[in-house]
Amino acid sequence: MSKPIIEVRDLRKIYHVGDVDVEALRGVNLTVEAGELLCVVGPSGSGKSTLFHILGGLTPPTSGQVLIDGRDLSKLSDAERTELRKRMVGFVFQKYNLLPTLSAADNIAIARYIAGQSLTEDPKFREVLELLGISHRLNHKPRALSGGEQQRAAIARAIVNPPAILLADEPTGNLDSKNSGAVLSVLRDLNERLGQTVLMITHDLNVAAYGHRIVHMLDGQIVES
Repeated sequence: MSKPIIEVRDLRKIYHVGDVDVEALRGVNLTVEAGELLCVVGPSGSGKSTLFHILGGLTPPTSGQVLIDGRDLSKLSDAERTELRKRMVGFVFQKYNLLPTLSAADNIAIARYIAGQSLTEDPKFREVLELLGISHRLNHKPRALSGGEQQRAAIARAIVNPPAILLADEPTGNLDSKNSGAVLSVLRDLNERLGQTVLMITHDLNVAAYGHRIVHMLDGQIVES
């Protein structure tokens, strides 16, 4: 049996806010298999986003262990974590985070440039753009795109390299039901076609139903999986 692509062991995160210690994560254990589409559900403040930031190597845990494809993040240098993040992890955020002065195509190209990849478009990626339904909108800047188009451009930017793991933090939070359905269908299709491991944060059980498995978080702990 192949090893899991993500392993989390007794993960804890404490934030110091003035004189108060806030326990964002309280001993989280989680295993994710390669190719899984996992939804993490919980109310605001349950620790979902903190977990994702740690999994993506954006912030260190207070204690515990995170293994990405068998590599312990705590044993990597900053440069090694950055390289692993560029090579293996893509991020999709609720607020899109597209650069407003650049076209959708240039927003995607920047991700390729940062990762040290050729700026020549891969023909296979053109197929992904067709799947996302934005190939005809790439020359437009974000302000000329609908919310759904901006989110799909953000997904394209996240997978252009392409990553083995896609972390999506409330990707439908700013979208209406029609665009939410379109984005969720794209994420599931990418998971099935490309075999990408997808972890998605949501507070909506209807959204979570798109996943293979649902993990519930409350007060910094996994309470049901």
